[in-house]
Amino acid sequence: MRTALIGNEFDRGLLGHRCWLELADGERVELPVERWGAPSDGDEVLLDACAGPTLDIGCGPGRLTAALAGRGIVALGVDSSRTAVRLTRRRGGNALHRNVFDHVPGEGRWRHALLADGNIGIGGDPVALLRRTAQLVARDGDVLVELEPPGRGLRHERVRLRPGHADVAWFTWAWVGVDAIAEVAVRAGFRVGWTTRHGHRWFARLERS
Repeated sequence: MRTALIGNEFDRGLLGHRCWLELADGERVELPVERWGAPSDGDEVLLDACAGPTLDIGCGPGRLTAALAGRGIVALGVDSSRTAVRLTRRRGGNALHRNVFDHVPGEGRWRHALLADGNIGIGGDPVALLRRTAQLVARDGDVLVELEPPGRGLRHERVRLRPGHADVAWFTWAWVGVDAIAEVAVRAGFRVGWTTRHGHRWFARLERS
């Protein structure tokens, strides 16, 4: 999860500092910050599935955006963190400082959209996010999503990023397991084309219904 975690605390994660999400009951969910900036095992599942213009939603430091550009594929990263955008551009990718629910260039014409690293949780409402993504991709486009392992279901929680200031804002995040993606997809106007696993990471391709 690389976006919606706005502010200096999230920027610490982008720059390699250890970060986690704190839930209201005190539970901690470690964020894989070591994976955000460098090529990660399993990335090829997403990269190989992209054959045309691709929107990387919550691009973070831009490892996927830049990798696609290196393959000769038009790619645009979108992130609500200025640090993320700066790091993406530094590594040769194109990126905009933008909330995905605001206007995005090329709306309705993107061949693929990426929701990697748990970014389907942006805003805490995966159905609303996928409905917005449906507005961004072409009629024959698809969404490539990274998911939680089977058995995790659909989970919504109020969380805050730690470490951080005592008054750091709480926000809503969501997690979607492989077992829950079909229902979420249908509610958003998609169907599941395939699901696959690579190591400890799980992915799905969502096609327009």
